[in-house]
Amino acid sequence: MKHITALTLAALMASTAAPALAQEQGDILLGLGLGWIEPGNGSNTLVGKVDADGALSPTITFEYFIADRVGIELLAAWPFKHDLNLNGGDIGETKHLPPTLSLQYYFTNSSSITPFIGAGINYTYFFDEETNNLGGASLDLDDSWGLALHAGADFALSEKSALRADVRYIDIETEATVGGTNIGDVDISPWVFNIAYVMKF
Repeated sequence: MKHITALTLAALMASTAAPALAQEQGDILLGLGLGWIEPGNGSNTLVGKVDADGALSPTITFEYFIADRVGIELLAAWPFKHDLNLNGGDIGETKHLPPTLSLQYYFTNSSSITPFIGAGINYTYFFDEETNNLGGASLDLDDSWGLALHAGADFALSEKSALRADVRYIDIETEATVGGTNIGDVDISPWVFNIAYVMKF
């Protein structure tokens, strides 16, 4: 998080003299970044409170503008890896992919900073679940569908590039099974903080 905050401040200073990054119908934005996912407080299940630690991973976004200032964005990422905890103790780990499709609106202004908001849908694919301290019992997490909210700003470096700082809230709730027994739903619902270099084509 400290690294992302420092990069955001650098982006703000670098953008003060740059032209705005205009968003027009037919434009394409490609973003390469780094995201930190901070899960929520977890859930109480049949065996106790289950939660997940935060994780850092590279991200990529592709956005096509269907109208001036209105874009459809797809977020993808290298798999996030989370340690899982039960009542504060380590019980294993999992990986997940969180592709998210959003409709976004950009606010025009005369400055080099362009804020935006968005909303969409997320699909989370869990895989490579492993367990510790569960007597060899297996762990399975069901895939999840949920809503996603998005807000951020582009700090223009030129007419074709910008640094982006953004945050998402994603509704992720998965059904957990340990040793073949359903122990209940686990609410992960994270905040995702991202910094990226954006290119316009």
